[in-house]
Amino acid sequence: MRTIQITIDDELVERVDERAKRIGSTRSGFARQALRAALARYEESEAEERQKAGYRRIPPTPQEFSIRDEDRAWGDDGWDAWKD
Repeated sequence: MRTIQITIDDELVERVDERAKRIGSTRSGFARQALRAALARYEESEAEERQKAGYRRIPPTPQEFSIRDEDRAWGDDGWDAWKD
């Protein structure tokens, strides 16, 4: 693990300290968790953009996502099949 130095405004430090205390963490632990969450959001967003770009390059066919009517229906039993 490495020690880094960052500059943030006083109000943000107070809010971070308050939240970290409420969840039983430290300022550093809170910052690590927040940075991991932010990176995960960016990675998810980038993956979604790659997926969209792929569908723009090769659009899906009408049949690609079709669901057969019999797979959409609950059948004759419906929810009654789950009763004891």
